[in-house]
Amino acid sequence: MAAAHPDERLGFLLSLRGELTGARIRAALGVVGLHPRNAMTLMHLAPGATSQRELATTMAVDPSQLVAILNELESSGLCERRRDPADRRRHIVEITPAGQEALERMDEAVKEAERELFGNLTEAERTLLRNLLDRVVVDPTTHECGE
Repeated sequence: MAAAHPDERLGFLLSLRGELTGARIRAALGVVGLHPRNAMTLMHLAPGATSQRELATTMAVDPSQLVAILNELESSGLCERRRDPADRRRHIVEITPAGQEALERMDEAVKEAERELFGNLTEAERTLLRNLLDRVVVDPTTHECGE
C-alpha cells in the first residue's frame, strides 16, 4: 500500500500551512520589533493590569519563561512590573503607553498579514476555520506558542 500524498494528510497540511502562516505573522511583528511571544504577552496585558502568576496561567507558559519575556518587554519599556501593595510577594504587570503604541502598530501589521493570508475566505469560512482550530487537541505543555 502506497503512503498517502502529503496533501492528503491533514497533519502535514496543517503543519505546512502553519509554518507559512507563522512566517508571515513573524514578518508582520518584525515591523515593530516584536517576537510572537512578546506580542502575545502585550495582547494579554492590553485589557489591564494583572498579576504575573495570573498572566502565566492565562498564557499557559511556565512562570520562568514568562519572567524572561517580561524582562525583554520591560527593558524595552513596553511593560512594567511592580509589587502589589496589598501582597508584597505578588507582582502586578501592566502595559506601558509605549507598549500600547507598539501593540497598535503591531495590530495594523497583523491585520494586513491576515488579509493576505485569509483574503480568499468568506467571513463565515473564517469563523468555521477558527471554530475547527479550537477543536484541534493540543497539549500546551508540549510546545511553546510562537517560537
